[in-house]
Amino acid sequence: MEIENKTEVTEFVLLGLSQTHEVQLFLFFLFLLFYVIVLPGNILIILTVRGDPQLDSPMYFFLANLAFLDICYCFITPPKMLADFFSQRKTISSRSCIAQLFFLHFLGGAEIFLLIAMAFDRYVAICKPLHYATLMRKMVCWILVLAAWAGGFTHSLIQVAFVVRLPFCGPNELDNFFCDVTQFIVLVNSGLVVLICFILLLLSYGVLLFRLKTGISRGKRKAVSTCITHIIIVFVMFGPAMYIYCRPFHSLPLDKVVAVFHTVVFPLINPMIYTLRNREILSAMNANKIICRAI
Repeated sequence: MEIENKTEVTEFVLLGLSQTHEVQLFLFFLFLLFYVIVLPGNILIILTVRGDPQLDSPMYFFLANLAFLDICYCFITPPKMLADFFSQRKTISSRSCIAQLFFLHFLGGAEIFLLIAMAFDRYVAICKPLHYATLMRKMVCWILVLAAWAGGFTHSLIQVAFVVRLPFCGPNELDNFFCDVTQFIVLVNSGLVVLICFILLLLSYGVLLFRLKTGISRGKRKAVSTCITHIIIVFVMFGPAMYIYCRPFHSLPLDKVVAVFHTVVFPLINPMIYTLRNREILSAMNANKIICRAI
């Protein structure tokens, strides 16, 4: 019986976003400019929430954690993507590829579960306002955040456990700028987690908006505005994720564009969307600017 010799793949070749030098140079400066402008804004959100006593509430505590998660998420794929714009041959070792995959789903999963914790916080604030201070104590908030990180870790561990058992013996070219499970195998786990969480979040915010539809008091208008902001973030985050993980994988021209928004653009924009619609944070930022100028 003839034994077929197969060479194990030790590195992958990333085809990147474009093969044209001029386009790569334009994308490099475009993404670099985006990071220089938006990344400090997310850091400022965290510093503002931590430094302003008026923002010492569960809602802003979760927002600061969301900003931190998004900052971490944006250090997984973009640094190599920016470096590869100047490389003739874009390669990544198999171990680095698995590590990239792990942290993508670890932080992405943690962010999904954190959004669920934020929805729970809004539910308690709107439906059980008299028990809010008791139910959403600082310890409870920390438990919810740690549970979100643990959920993301477990989800990612399952993904990696499937992928590392696959024999990488075929073509080692990946038509993308990063490694993901869709490049190897379509896993039901990712699609189910994304779809179920998306439906649960939409239903929960739908119920909250229904509860708030009566009356036009200032407190209710503020609660409605907060829920709408959360819904915008849910669509911004889950839209690309469902496109990537909730369909049979067939390479399409739109795939790379969606992947860029999913891994590079939207993570940094999420906290900014929340901040621009929140007067308390904007006021705190303006106050900090005035103090800095006075000093």
